[in-house]
Amino acid sequence: YVMLLTLSPYTPRFRDRVSPPGVMIRPYLNGFTIAFNVSQPNTWQPYVDSMHHFLAAYDDKVQEEKNIECVSGQYFIQGGYDSEEKKACQFKRSLLQNCSGIEDPTFGYSKGQPCILLKMNRIIGYRPGAGVPVSVDCKVQKGNESHLRSVDFYPGNGTFDLMYYPYYGKFTHVNYTSPLVAMHFTDVEKDHLVPIQCRLNGKGIINDLNSDRFLGRIIFTLSIGK
Repeated sequence: YVMLLTLSPYTPRFRDRVSPPGVMIRPYLNGFTIAFNVSQPNTWQPYVDSMHHFLAAYDDKVQEEKNIECVSGQYFIQGGYDSEEKKACQFKRSLLQNCSGIEDPTFGYSKGQPCILLKMNRIIGYRPGAGVPVSVDCKVQKGNESHLRSVDFYPGNGTFDLMYYPYYGKFTHVNYTSPLVAMHFTDVEKDHLVPIQCRLNGKGIINDLNSDRFLGRIIFTLSIGK
Protein backbone atom coordinates (compact mmCIF):
# COMPACT_ATOMS: atom_id res chain seq x y z
CA TYR A 1 0.00 0.00 0.00
CA VAL A 2 2.85 2.37 0.85
CA MET A 3 4.50 1.61 -2.51
CA LEU A 4 1.25 2.36 -4.35
CA LEU A 5 1.11 5.77 -2.67
CA THR A 6 4.46 6.66 -4.25
CA LEU A 7 3.30 5.92 -7.81
CA SER A 8 2.29 8.76 -10.09
CA PRO A 9 -1.05 8.44 -11.92
CA TYR A 10 0.40 10.50 -14.77
CA THR A 11 3.59 8.74 -15.82
CA PRO A 12 5.18 5.32 -15.26
CA ARG A 13 7.91 5.30 -12.64
CA PHE A 14 10.45 3.60 -14.90
CA ARG A 15 10.72 4.52 -18.59
CA ASP A 16 14.30 3.51 -19.36
CA ARG A 17 13.23 0.43 -21.34
CA VAL A 18 10.11 1.41 -23.26
CA SER A 19 8.87 -1.35 -25.52
CA PRO A 20 8.57 -0.65 -29.27
CA PRO A 21 5.02 0.03 -30.42
CA GLY A 22 2.49 -2.37 -31.86
CA VAL A 23 0.10 -1.30 -34.58
CA MET A 24 -3.58 -1.61 -35.42
CA ILE A 25 -5.73 -0.98 -38.48
CA ARG A 26 -9.04 0.71 -39.17
CA PRO A 27 -11.59 -0.32 -40.25
CA TYR A 28 -11.66 -3.29 -37.92
CA LEU A 29 -15.00 -5.10 -37.97
CA ASN A 30 -14.78 -8.85 -38.36
CA GLY A 31 -11.20 -9.77 -37.67
CA PHE A 32 -8.35 -9.09 -40.05
CA THR A 33 -10.09 -9.98 -43.30
CA ILE A 34 -11.55 -7.10 -45.29
CA ALA A 35 -13.85 -8.70 -47.85
CA PHE A 36 -16.42 -7.06 -50.12
CA ASN A 37 -17.83 -7.00 -53.64
CA VAL A 38 -17.60 -3.71 -55.49
CA SER A 39 -20.98 -4.26 -57.18
CA GLN A 40 -22.73 -4.88 -53.83
CA PRO A 41 -22.70 -1.71 -51.69
CA ASN A 42 -24.14 -3.55 -48.69
CA THR A 43 -20.87 -5.54 -48.46
CA TRP A 44 -18.60 -2.50 -48.23
CA GLN A 45 -20.84 0.13 -46.59
CA PRO A 46 -20.09 -1.12 -43.03
CA TYR A 47 -16.38 -0.48 -43.63
CA VAL A 48 -17.14 3.01 -44.91
CA ASP A 49 -19.37 3.79 -41.93
CA SER A 50 -16.67 2.56 -39.56
CA MET A 51 -14.08 4.81 -41.21
CA HIS A 52 -16.29 7.91 -40.95
CA HIS A 53 -17.04 7.17 -37.29
CA PHE A 54 -13.36 6.71 -36.47
CA LEU A 55 -12.27 9.86 -38.31
CA ALA A 56 -14.90 12.11 -36.72
CA ALA A 57 -12.37 13.14 -34.06
CA TYR A 58 -9.97 14.11 -36.85
CA ASP A 59 -12.34 16.52 -38.60
CA ASP A 60 -10.43 19.66 -39.50
CA LYS A 61 -12.73 21.95 -37.50
CA VAL A 62 -12.53 19.72 -34.43
CA GLN A 63 -8.74 19.68 -34.56
CA GLU A 64 -8.52 23.45 -35.07
CA GLU A 65 -10.72 24.06 -32.03
CA LYS A 66 -9.01 21.63 -29.66
CA ASN A 67 -5.38 21.40 -30.75
CA ILE A 68 -2.51 23.58 -31.89
CA GLU A 69 -0.32 23.77 -34.98
CA CYS A 70 3.11 22.34 -34.28
CA VAL A 71 6.53 22.45 -35.90
CA SER A 72 6.94 19.50 -38.24
CA GLY A 73 10.01 17.29 -38.07
CA GLN A 74 10.84 17.60 -34.37
CA TYR A 75 9.58 16.11 -31.13
CA PHE A 76 7.08 18.24 -29.19
CA ILE A 77 8.62 18.04 -25.72
CA GLN A 78 6.67 19.83 -23.00
CA GLY A 79 7.99 20.68 -19.57
CA GLY A 80 6.23 21.57 -16.36
CA TYR A 81 4.71 19.38 -13.68
CA ASP A 82 3.48 15.90 -14.57
CA SER A 83 -0.05 16.93 -13.58
CA GLU A 84 -0.16 19.93 -15.96
CA GLU A 85 -2.39 19.52 -19.00
CA LYS A 86 -0.35 19.09 -22.15
CA LYS A 87 -1.07 20.59 -25.54
CA ALA A 88 -1.71 18.33 -28.51
CA CYS A 89 -0.75 18.81 -32.15
CA GLN A 90 -3.37 18.95 -34.86
CA PHE A 91 -3.82 15.93 -37.08
CA LYS A 92 -6.48 16.88 -39.61
CA ARG A 93 -8.23 14.22 -41.65
CA SER A 94 -7.56 16.33 -44.76
CA LEU A 95 -3.91 15.26 -44.42
CA LEU A 96 -5.05 11.81 -45.53
CA GLN A 97 -5.94 13.26 -48.95
CA ASN A 98 -7.57 10.53 -51.08
CA CYS A 99 -8.23 8.52 -47.92
CA SER A 100 -9.77 11.36 -45.91
CA GLY A 101 -13.34 10.56 -46.95
CA ILE A 102 -13.83 14.20 -47.94
CA GLU A 103 -13.67 14.04 -51.73
CA ASP A 104 -14.54 10.35 -51.91
CA PRO A 105 -16.99 9.53 -49.09
CA THR A 106 -16.58 5.80 -49.79
CA PHE A 107 -12.80 5.79 -49.14
CA GLY A 108 -12.26 3.98 -52.44
CA TYR A 109 -14.37 0.96 -51.50
CA SER A 110 -16.94 1.69 -54.22
CA LYS A 111 -14.11 1.45 -56.80
CA GLY A 112 -12.40 -1.64 -55.39
CA GLN A 113 -9.52 0.54 -54.17
CA PRO A 114 -9.93 0.50 -50.37
CA CYS A 115 -8.22 2.78 -47.89
CA ILE A 116 -6.96 1.30 -44.63
CA LEU A 117 -5.60 3.34 -41.73
CA LEU A 118 -2.60 2.33 -39.66
CA LYS A 119 -2.21 3.56 -36.08
CA MET A 120 0.66 3.06 -33.65
CA ASN A 121 -0.21 2.06 -30.10
CA ARG A 122 0.25 4.85 -27.58
CA ILE A 123 3.23 4.53 -25.26
CA ILE A 124 3.86 7.21 -22.64
CA GLY A 125 7.18 8.95 -23.20
CA TYR A 126 8.09 7.03 -26.33
CA ARG A 127 9.96 8.87 -29.09
CA PRO A 128 9.86 6.65 -32.16
CA GLY A 129 12.60 6.65 -34.75
CA ALA A 130 15.36 8.20 -32.64
CA GLY A 131 14.98 11.55 -34.42
CA VAL A 132 13.99 10.17 -37.82
CA PRO A 133 10.28 9.69 -38.66
CA VAL A 134 9.04 6.10 -38.75
CA SER A 135 7.80 5.02 -42.18
CA VAL A 136 5.39 2.35 -43.40
CA ASP A 137 5.63 -0.18 -46.20
CA CYS A 138 3.29 -2.94 -47.38
CA LYS A 139 3.79 -6.11 -49.38
CA VAL A 140 2.18 -9.50 -49.98
CA GLN A 141 2.83 -11.52 -46.85
CA LYS A 142 2.75 -14.91 -48.53
CA GLY A 143 1.97 -15.94 -52.08
CA ASN A 144 2.04 -14.15 -55.43
CA GLU A 145 3.65 -10.73 -54.97
CA SER A 146 2.06 -9.48 -58.22
CA HIS A 147 -1.36 -9.57 -56.53
CA LEU A 148 -0.44 -6.26 -54.86
CA ARG A 149 0.67 -3.92 -57.61
CA SER A 150 0.22 -0.46 -56.13
CA VAL A 151 -0.19 1.22 -52.73
CA ASP A 152 -0.29 4.96 -52.09
CA PHE A 153 0.56 6.31 -48.64
CA TYR A 154 -0.70 9.47 -46.92
CA PRO A 155 0.29 11.87 -45.52
CA GLY A 156 3.40 12.48 -47.59
CA ASN A 157 5.29 9.29 -48.17
CA GLY A 158 3.68 7.41 -45.30
CA THR A 159 5.49 8.57 -42.18
CA PHE A 160 4.55 9.38 -38.58
CA ASP A 161 5.76 12.93 -37.99
CA LEU A 162 7.93 13.43 -34.91
CA MET A 163 5.81 16.36 -33.69
CA TYR A 164 3.13 13.96 -32.37
CA TYR A 165 5.57 12.50 -29.84
CA PRO A 166 6.08 11.97 -27.00
CA TYR A 167 2.65 11.08 -25.65
CA TYR A 168 2.07 12.15 -22.04
CA GLY A 169 -0.84 9.93 -21.03
CA LYS A 170 -4.63 10.17 -21.00
CA PHE A 171 -4.86 12.20 -17.79
CA THR A 172 -2.85 15.17 -19.06
CA HIS A 173 -2.79 14.73 -22.86
CA VAL A 174 -6.57 14.84 -22.98
CA ASN A 175 -7.04 16.09 -26.56
CA TYR A 176 -4.31 13.93 -28.06
CA THR A 177 -5.29 12.22 -31.31
CA SER A 178 -2.91 9.57 -32.57
CA PRO A 179 -1.26 10.28 -35.92
CA LEU A 180 -2.28 7.99 -38.76
CA VAL A 181 -0.88 6.66 -41.99
CA ALA A 182 -3.41 5.89 -44.70
CA MET A 183 -2.70 3.06 -47.11
CA HIS A 184 -4.61 3.31 -50.38
CA PHE A 185 -4.64 -0.04 -52.15
CA THR A 186 -5.19 1.19 -55.69
CA ASP A 187 -4.34 -2.00 -57.58
CA VAL A 188 -5.06 -5.32 -55.86
CA GLU A 189 -5.86 -8.56 -57.67
CA LYS A 190 -9.63 -9.09 -57.71
CA ASP A 191 -11.38 -12.30 -56.69
CA HIS A 192 -8.38 -13.50 -54.69
CA LEU A 193 -7.47 -13.71 -51.03
CA VAL A 194 -4.44 -11.44 -50.79
CA PRO A 195 -2.57 -11.60 -47.45
CA ILE A 196 -0.78 -8.32 -46.79
CA GLN A 197 1.83 -7.34 -44.24
CA CYS A 198 2.37 -3.67 -43.40
CA ARG A 199 5.39 -2.77 -41.31
CA LEU A 200 6.86 0.11 -39.39
CA ASN A 201 10.43 0.95 -40.33
CA GLY A 202 12.79 3.02 -38.23
CA LYS A 203 15.48 2.94 -35.59
CA GLY A 204 14.41 1.01 -32.50
CA ILE A 205 11.44 -0.57 -34.30
CA ILE A 206 10.97 -4.34 -34.08
CA ASN A 207 8.90 -5.77 -36.92
CA ASP A 208 10.08 -9.34 -37.39
CA LEU A 209 9.19 -11.09 -34.15
CA ASN A 210 7.41 -14.32 -35.09
CA SER A 211 5.73 -14.64 -31.71
CA ASP A 212 3.99 -11.25 -32.01
CA ARG A 213 2.26 -10.37 -35.29
CA PHE A 214 1.25 -6.92 -34.01
CA LEU A 215 4.66 -5.67 -32.85
CA GLY A 216 5.82 -3.19 -35.46
CA ARG A 217 3.70 -4.83 -38.14
CA ILE A 218 0.25 -6.13 -38.91
CA ILE A 219 -1.04 -8.84 -41.22
CA PHE A 220 -4.48 -8.73 -42.78
CA THR A 221 -6.23 -10.10 -45.86
CA LEU A 222 -7.94 -8.25 -48.68
CA SER A 223 -10.63 -10.04 -50.67
CA ILE A 224 -12.13 -7.75 -53.31
CA GLY A 225 -14.82 -9.12 -55.58
CA LYS A 226 -16.08 -7.48 -58.75
